Amino acid sequence: MQIHRVTKLPEDRSPLLQAGIPSPHPGDREVLISVSVCGVCHTDLDEIEGRLAPPRFPVVPGHQVVGRVEEKGSSVSSVGVGQRVGVAWIYSACGQCRFCRDGDENLCPEFRATGRDVNGGYAPLIVAHEDFVHPLPGIFSDVEAAPLLCAGAIGYRSLRLAGIRDGDTLGLTGFGASAHLVLKMVNHMYPRSRVCVFARGESERAFARELGAAWTGDTRERTPWKLRAIIDTTPAWGPVLGALGNLEPGGRLVINAIRKEEADKNLLLGLDYPSHLWMEKEIKSVANVTRRDIREFLSLAASIPLRPETIEFPLARANEALLGLKAGSVRGATVLRVS
Repeated sequence: MQIHRVTKLPEDRSPLLQAGIPSPHPGDREVLISVSVCGVCHTDLDEIEGRLAPPRFPVVPGHQVVGRVEEKGSSVSSVGVGQRVGVAWIYSACGQCRFCRDGDENLCPEFRATGRDVNGGYAPLIVAHEDFVHPLPGIFSDVEAAPLLCAGAIGYRSLRLAGIRDGDTLGLTGFGASAHLVLKMVNHMYPRSRVCVFARGESERAFARELGAAWTGDTRERTPWKLRAIIDTTPAWGPVLGALGNLEPGGRLVINAIRKEEADKNLLLGLDYPSHLWMEKEIKSVANVTRRDIREFLSLAASIPLRPETIEFPLARANEALLGLKAGSVRGATVLRVS
């Protein structure tokens, strides 16, 4: 079964279509994985709505894939048949360029993404290279493990890039799958730090306070304290200006979004250098994840243990799950039950 993009949200409430495709077969160093669950990510919406280039349609979306190895290629040695594994956004990289040699394979010019450049996990079977599948800690159920592969791992990378120390004040703009895991991480790793959450709805703000946020408000509001760093997970431009105005001197804004929506880009014309950028403030983007990010984060998550809040849908209701994500009505992370 395949689900691929046929129209855009929100004009059509059923942008994904189910269709039959041949079962994949593993190559020499590949494994065939029987998919149990697959997380739903905002990047899936970016893909469906045409913000990711180059487009490759039809394609099976999904890059937070949990399943078990059904079959191995002839040279596979690192995983075994029956082993539970995960597949994340990074499907492959060249391994030869200077970025790969330096451990920055997320920047590789030949980076390929699961569910974008190759078929992903909104299907019963997926093939992946053994180097890019990840053994999963037994402490997590399949549903709990799925959001850790992207929302958690990219949140972990964003937190590392934010560069905060215990006691620094952190802001989170948007409070979805990734940000709620970052807040849980900060509570564990930096117990003296205060976290301020900017969210558009009161239900999101209440959720953030429930998880320990010291302050919540709208992206246009000023926080009680200047912030050392802010991680922005929204698809909009408006929160960028609000975030820059809340940073302390030398503060850093980390934008964890693969694309920003075009509709409000003119808001940046309101950028005021003295109040938004002066005093050595920084803006840094987050591009993809590396295998190291995923494996370090899975180990950290198991040690805490860090469990995501999830809502589960059957694969047949994938369109409904995407609409809920777009509307911002999801508490935590959305996961599709595939088999």
